[in-house]
Amino acid sequence: MSTNAERGETADEPRWLMVYRPRRSPLYATIAAVAVIIVHVVIGALLTIGDTGANFQTSDQIAMGLIGVVIGGSMMLLCRARLRVGAEGVGIRNLLGERVFDWSIVRGVWYPDSGNWARLELPDDEFSPILAIQANDGERAVSAMAEFRELQERFAPR
Repeated sequence: MSTNAERGETADEPRWLMVYRPRRSPLYATIAAVAVIIVHVVIGALLTIGDTGANFQTSDQIAMGLIGVVIGGSMMLLCRARLRVGAEGVGIRNLLGERVFDWSIVRGVWYPDSGNWARLELPDDEFSPILAIQANDGERAVSAMAEFRELQERFAPR
């Protein structure tokens, strides 16, 4: 187990004051991933039943199941979304890696009119999607936006 000092925290204030993860999207992604895996395994098991004119082997059945596992695992990447906010900046983890933005370049957070998730506004009309704050989380997402803006007021340079 790591100590506060090892994680870059002080005794007075933790490194990240806000950590937010979506609730519904990981649930939907998990259900969809399990369904894809089950469908591929069942299809793989049924490949050798009946004569279709093609000669399927056991390796084909295993490959069909593994394809389902790869697709399902890829869908599970949606469960990784996270937003962290603290004195050092804003950390956004979407599908693969996490990027930490210093407060000096953060212009704000906004939600596009027809968007599914929030965006971190950066200089020069750039933005970074925040997959953690999603429309399907409803009031919880609105609260996260409000908490982000409070922390921005506290830490962002004027």
